[in-house]
Amino acid sequence: MHKSLDFILREFLGDKVKKYRLIDPKEVVVGEWVRLKCQYGCDGYAQCLTCPPYAPEPEKTRRILECFSSAVLLWKPEDYQELRKICADLERTLFLEGYYKAFAMPSGPCELCGECSCEYPCRYPEKARPSMEACGIDVYATVSKFGFPIEVVRSRDCKANYYALCLIE
Repeated sequence: MHKSLDFILREFLGDKVKKYRLIDPKEVVVGEWVRLKCQYGCDGYAQCLTCPPYAPEPEKTRRILECFSSAVLLWKPEDYQELRKICADLERTLFLEGYYKAFAMPSGPCELCGECSCEYPCRYPEKARPSMEACGIDVYATVSKFGFPIEVVRSRDCKANYYALCLIE
């Protein structure tokens, strides 16, 4: 028998994130158009194994979400790289506590290698995960649906909100 999910999240997350919320993964919004923003608008397209075209496509993401009964949505303003680390560590913690299907999906590009070779195997498979947006998740619609703040970052001076999703079964 493993520890309760609420207990693990409280113990592990503590003050590492601003806020988190358990959600039904079937309520995560996935859109075919989302990856277009990666392909036409991000200089990281095809530069990393965790980004398109290597990341799961939206239809596959929908099927993956159906395999999970729970997910935790994490919010950490201003530091997406730290959130990527927290998300990977949370996935590992959940796995070790008996939630063996746990899978993390942070936001933003992976920068573990500096420059990715885009060749398998990944040099950091225990930490590298595809971003939500790379998999077709509409982060704006999803986090808004659950009451989290999000807005367009208009300049590099603006403070940004970053999110991650950890799927749990």
